[in-house]
Amino acid sequence: MNELPFDQVRTLLAVVDEGTFDAAAAALHVTPSAVSQRIKTLEQRTGRVLLMRTKPVRPTESGEVVVRFARQLAALERDMHSELGIAAEAGPVRVPIAVNADSLATWFLPALTRVPQDPPICFDLHREDEAHTAALLREGRVMAAVTSSAEPVVGCTVRPLGRARYLPVASPRFAARHLSAGPLERCLPDAPVIVFDRRDEIQDRFVRSLTSQATGAGRLRHYVPTSEGFCDAVATGLGWGLVPEPQAAPLLRSGALRELVPGRRVDVPLYWQQWKLDVPALALVAETVAEVAAESLHGRD
Repeated sequence: MNELPFDQVRTLLAVVDEGTFDAAAAALHVTPSAVSQRIKTLEQRTGRVLLMRTKPVRPTESGEVVVRFARQLAALERDMHSELGIAAEAGPVRVPIAVNADSLATWFLPALTRVPQDPPICFDLHREDEAHTAALLREGRVMAAVTSSAEPVVGCTVRPLGRARYLPVASPRFAARHLSAGPLERCLPDAPVIVFDRRDEIQDRFVRSLTSQATGAGRLRHYVPTSEGFCDAVATGLGWGLVPEPQAAPLLRSGALRELVPGRRVDVPLYWQQWKLDVPALALVAETVAEVAAESLHGRD
């Protein structure tokens, strides 16, 4: 296999970013058949299937390698344009970032507003659980991620951001109805619980730590896959749950929520991982995110 043509590599990246061949064709200002032919030729040159033809399309393991290469190449090309004084023709710098929903709802967006916009930066945010954001780095879908993993993805650097604090809470009405018949460690495993999605295990881990048993939270689970909706579901009495401290604090002060175990917290360490690339825009985002995290999260380990 010789060198890979840049137009084919760039087309693969466009298909992965846009999700379909048609959308990639529109973004590249070519026909869908041209996109299909470029991908087919690239797969022939590499001798590997690079895309799973799903909706949206996803890169195969081999495709992830080429996508990472394509994104790095695009970033380096943009830096070259900038140094030559022709970056304005290329448009805003695009920085794809994976971030968990709770960070999005509390501290992360204010961090992005503090990133200088000279040159302009376009943030392409991918929402994913903090335990799984690193996978998007491995796939080449993002250049950086807020993650709970301290183990760096290959080709990435990692730095601690701080600890996101969660409070086990419920509405007073819910607590009176479901948690007043005996000790909390006996009542809580049977009480209705709010869970973000089917990969959310924080409530189960909390119950196990409270009861010292293998069983987790209750079988009656309400899945609420937005950070704001999760908090609202707990506050309205649909179930109990672990709510980020910034969201729980005003509701505790107003009496809309009560702590299940006063003084007991669950801290989740967060890290910033990014590619080892000398990309000024990415470095600028990283420094600003770290500064706001230091102000917003609890102390680093």
